[in-house]
Order: sequence, then C-alpha cells, then structure tokens
Amino acid sequence: MSSVDLNDVVTLVIQHKVRPGQRPGYEAWLKRAVAAAKEQSGHLGVNVIRPQSEEGPFTTVIRFAEAWQLNDWIASDRRRLLIEEVLPLLEDGDHPEVHADAEFWFTPPHPDVRQPPKWKQAVLTYLVICPLTMLIPPLWQPLWQRYPVLGGVVPSNMLVTLCIVVPVVYLIMPYVSRCCAGWLNAR
Repeated sequence: MSSVDLNDVVTLVIQHKVRPGQRPGYEAWLKRAVAAAKEQSGHLGVNVIRPQSEEGPFTTVIRFAEAWQLNDWIASDRRRLLIEEVLPLLEDGDHPEVHADAEFWFTPPHPDVRQPPKWKQAVLTYLVICPLTMLIPPLWQPLWQRYPVLGGVVPSNMLVTLCIVVPVVYLIMPYVSRCCAGWLNAR
C-alpha cells in the first residue's frame, strides 16, 4: 500500500442544480458517477451533500491523492460521457472546482454565502483537534512502553500527528463543518 502525501491531496467540488421533477433520474446518475470516480486511480473518497430544499444544489466532493490523478479523471472520456448524460437534468450545467487547501472545509456551499469569519474557523478546528490531542497519545502508550524507540520525541509526535491529521482531514472536519454550517454562516 502506498502512502499519501497530505500536501498533495486535491479536492474536486461539483455543484449541480437539478431541474424540477428530475431528482430521481439525477440520483440514479449520481450513483453511477460516484462508482465511476471510485474506480479512478488515486481516488480517496467521495461525499455527497444533498440539498436541504428542492431548489438547492447537490454538492459532490471527490478527493484524489495527487493533482495529476484528478486531472486524469476530469479529462477522462468516462467523465465526459457521464456529464453529457446528466446535462439535460441540470439547470445550470456542470461547474467543477478544484481545491488544494484545508480552508476548503469552510468554503460556503453557495456563491451568495460569505466565507465564515476566521475566528469561527479557528474555534471549530480547535474543538475538533483538542480532544484528539488528549485521546490519541494514551492509546499509543502500550506500544511506546514495549518499543521505547517509538516513544521518543520525534517518532511519537509523528505517530500522534498522523493519527490526528488523517481522520480530521478526511472524516471529522467535512462532517463537523456541514453540521455546524448554520453557526459558521450566521451573521
């Protein structure tokens, strides 16, 4: 299994506004499109954020290990054919956006919504990371006692940081930022 450099991870964000009455067809298409993306080299995961109202857009977030792998997917014939198939179901076409930074967690779901203030981003990030910094190190204690070389400052910090960064980037922050969207975007 090859390792993933978190500095190279890129995210493709696609928003689709589905025409009235076309949601069942779109959902069927989305299932096929997600399955196709999962087969692409470098694929790391997909999240679909369904609209809270009939008028809202579907937001699909696809992560790839490296930019060239994402570019291969965007330029692929398979994706092109999928997009051609779905265009009649959409009101405003297909507008993919590429994000390569962690600030993506706080990117508003609609262009008319402002990005949350930095202090709210910092508070939410702190509330996610702080408990992990208290929970993860004790889990490693038995291993460090058995293999003292792993308990040294550098190896132990590398292991703890890895066990915090990966779940925060891929699982926790995307979920928490969606759950707290009301607070983040409140004026």
